[in-house]
Amino acid sequence: MDETLKGGLSKVPEVTLVFWIIKIAATTLGETAGDAVTMSMQLGYLIGTAIFASVFIATAVMQISAKRFHPLLYWAVIVASTTAGTTMADFFDRSLGIGYVGGSSILFVLLMATLGLWYRTLGSVSVDTVTSPKAEGFYWAAIMLSQTLGTALGDWMADSTGLGYEGGALVFAAALAVVALVYFYGKVSHTLLFWAAFILTRPLGATVGDLLDKPLSQGGLALDRFSASAVLAAFILACVLLLPQRAGRHPG
Repeated sequence: MDETLKGGLSKVPEVTLVFWIIKIAATTLGETAGDAVTMSMQLGYLIGTAIFASVFIATAVMQISAKRFHPLLYWAVIVASTTAGTTMADFFDRSLGIGYVGGSSILFVLLMATLGLWYRTLGSVSVDTVTSPKAEGFYWAAIMLSQTLGTALGDWMADSTGLGYEGGALVFAAALAVVALVYFYGKVSHTLLFWAAFILTRPLGATVGDLLDKPLSQGGLALDRFSASAVLAAFILACVLLLPQRAGRHPG
């Protein structure tokens, strides 16, 4: 067996402040890059989903097959999941006409079913126990669904409640602050709080991404989607290369 797994180490990073900084940047990149392909390049949601879903599957297979933790590979899968989540949510909500509430409800049920099956199969959904290919498979399936759900929630909050992109971003930022307070001062399961925060960072990134690239007439800043995506990608790459990261350690 690989020494990394013998030592109780997983191939996912420790959940630290650096993790959340990169995660929020990645979710914002997912929104701008997804919109760049589906809207700016006018390829549509179905083709965009096919492209990004293929990239996600390819990178996820590489990640699961890897023998140790590779920060660049891990975050490549995360970025792929955020872009695929953006186009998939838009496809369900808009192209299929399900709507934000319908799409969010379906995705929530699928995510809960995945987490439930993961727990029933392996006895835990904690990221600290992701030390086997089977656990990684459940982990990435849950992440893909949470990214897609988060996109649908972000679009619903910004478009259907009248809050707009700034208001939606503030709501999700406040919700994340509450989760952080409960983490440090409450007695709620940290595993539950992790998944809550993971889901909430996606609509935060979605609303921020929409704020950056949507037209002025729709409440956005009308920034070029490709330029915004390039800046976000450079920021993520710099964080991954310069900020310390190590694989999360199994609690046992």
